[in-house]
Amino acid sequence: MSDNSTTRRAPSLHDWLMSERPQSRRQASLGRAYGAWRTFARNRLALLGLAIVLALVLLAIFADLLAPYSPYIGDLRTTRLLPPSVMHWFGTDDQGRDILSRLIFGSRITLYVVLLVAVLAAPIGLAVGTVAGYAGGWLDAVLMRLTDIFLAFPRLILALAFVAALGPGIGNAVIAIAITSWPPYARIARAETLTIRQTDYIAAVQLLGASPWRIVLRHIMPLCVSSVIVRVTLDMAGIILTAAGLGFLGLGAQPPMPEWGAMIANGRLYVLDQWWVAAAPGAAIFLVSLAFNLLGDGLRDALDPKTTK
Repeated sequence: MSDNSTTRRAPSLHDWLMSERPQSRRQASLGRAYGAWRTFARNRLALLGLAIVLALVLLAIFADLLAPYSPYIGDLRTTRLLPPSVMHWFGTDDQGRDILSRLIFGSRITLYVVLLVAVLAAPIGLAVGTVAGYAGGWLDAVLMRLTDIFLAFPRLILALAFVAALGPGIGNAVIAIAITSWPPYARIARAETLTIRQTDYIAAVQLLGASPWRIVLRHIMPLCVSSVIVRVTLDMAGIILTAAGLGFLGLGAQPPMPEWGAMIANGRLYVLDQWWVAAAPGAAIFLVSLAFNLLGDGLRDALDPKTTK
């Protein structure tokens, strides 16, 4: 065999995923996902945010195993308002309950609120925005003026009004936050739709006889999902703060539920002498809110087709 002969090397998985000429729709989809992950992984802060969010999820799933004490029962005689120690890492509250255990179980409430609000608000905003952007005319004007009305009020103030009408409780708080969270998603979806509906791709679908509803549901909404996902992730911090604000005012989760905002409200009476009662849940809210912001920044770069490589 001559020295000039070469052997053809089998393409690696990386080469297959990053091929500029994918042979199937599956290969193209996997390639886009792989490229997005490569862009996301280059952002160290985004990876840190993802790690914190995953840790929060694991805390919520395994709270029964990780919590050293009961989050609802304490001993007023022996463990009331104890400072941080080896036995109680974050101290105890005025009812003698271990604050670390309450924080761990409170992660379940935080994820419950975040997920439900995202599931309720994001589809509403996506539907309103895409319909308004594609239909135009009077329907666009009516839907956008309705959106402007919701945007005119601060989210917490509007949520307070809805909770006051619905009554206190974690379920009503979720509904109130969801009602006040959809307008930004509608604005983003409408802006995306106004650009997409002018493309040759949509014109070709119209020439094929597709109905307006099919065009919106099958061809426009999927293209707007990535932008809405990024905005939802960035809004998680605001959702957490709104839920904590309602809990602080006694309109969200009710005692003895270990909701972080309600824990801060309970600790405000002891903030000067027993600072750990309010500091621990406040630090948890800050850390989780920061993590979602970092994760949202990373997703914004990763899902941008101009930067994905």
